Amino acid sequence: MKTFDITHEEIIDPSNLLEADRNASQGKHNRDENLKFSAHREEEIIDLTNRLTYYPKDGIPGNPLESSYRVGKYRMKQIYEPKPRIIMALQYRDRVVQWAYYQKLNPLFDRQYITHSYGCRKGKGTVKARKQLQIWLRKVNRSPKHWYVLKLDIAKYFYRVDHEILMKILKKHIKDELILRDLDKLINCEHTAFGLPSGVQPELCKQEDWLYNRGMPIGNLTSQMFANIYLNELDQFCKHVLHIEKYIRFVDDVIALFDSKEKAFAARDEIERFLNEELHLELNNKTSIRPAYLPVTFVGALITPLTIRVRKSTRQRMYRRIRFIQKMFEMGRLTWEKVNNTMQSYFGLISHFTAGNLLRKIIDEFSFRVPDNNS
Repeated sequence: MKTFDITHEEIIDPSNLLEADRNASQGKHNRDENLKFSAHREEEIIDLTNRLTYYPKDGIPGNPLESSYRVGKYRMKQIYEPKPRIIMALQYRDRVVQWAYYQKLNPLFDRQYITHSYGCRKGKGTVKARKQLQIWLRKVNRSPKHWYVLKLDIAKYFYRVDHEILMKILKKHIKDELILRDLDKLINCEHTAFGLPSGVQPELCKQEDWLYNRGMPIGNLTSQMFANIYLNELDQFCKHVLHIEKYIRFVDDVIALFDSKEKAFAARDEIERFLNEELHLELNNKTSIRPAYLPVTFVGALITPLTIRVRKSTRQRMYRRIRFIQKMFEMGRLTWEKVNNTMQSYFGLISHFTAGNLLRKIIDEFSFRVPDNNS
């Protein structure tokens, strides 16, 4: 087990906080809270450094160390696409602190991950994840054996992460007690509950029923890191205990391939036991075992040995968004530059799929007449 040689002083060093400020403000320079911070950047960095520094309680040598930093209140927003979720965002100063930890800790944890973990990792991503799964499907479908795909679906993953277990995992790799105390403040927020009771939907859960010892705020930078750290335990179990050769994960989207149905069912049972006992997570009824010659749904695509197609639900969301953009453009509420940038983004997305017909349909169905400036 790898222990990281990282200290609290390195995290709160002003140079690291300045870099965190640059990363946190990227693409968001004109927001009010960013402008306020940048207008007094030097004073803000000094203040953050002081708040994150641990001093003896009441200033008396020998007393327990404590810091004055407390995580601020979250802003919450409910979204419904692609599915109902509650997005949480911190004020800018807290995002700078998150970046300070992320840019120091994430590269250290990233080196511990398996090769075929693709979510929220530099040089990985959805495109490479889909292509890797397709390579495996091509290979197994040329095999004389009948291969099967085990698709794991973890019930409400981000809402069900156990804080105590996450802290235990972090303690295995981080020995600096002050770093752990700061991470505990981020994970166990004193004024906001992130966790859902088992089997409850976020949009149906009463505020008083949310759990303080479970869950991670969706939309947080550190939640991306913690999500990989937590399920890396599953990755290591599948690779080094179950010895699954063809195993791939994108955040909580997990696929494994087996050369017999019996092996697939046996692995599913062992994985379910591990998730229940070690990580306090559950599989839901979307978990499935299917023949490898059928299309596999993975990170927003339907994948076969020959094609990677856009899912129907994704196409429908794309059409709705383009119709909305078209309407706003015709009403004069969007510039042609904005429309063009958005459509080019969609074309770039589609280029990674087997989607010639989809591209032609979008071009044929949606027309944007550029206003004549001389008229």
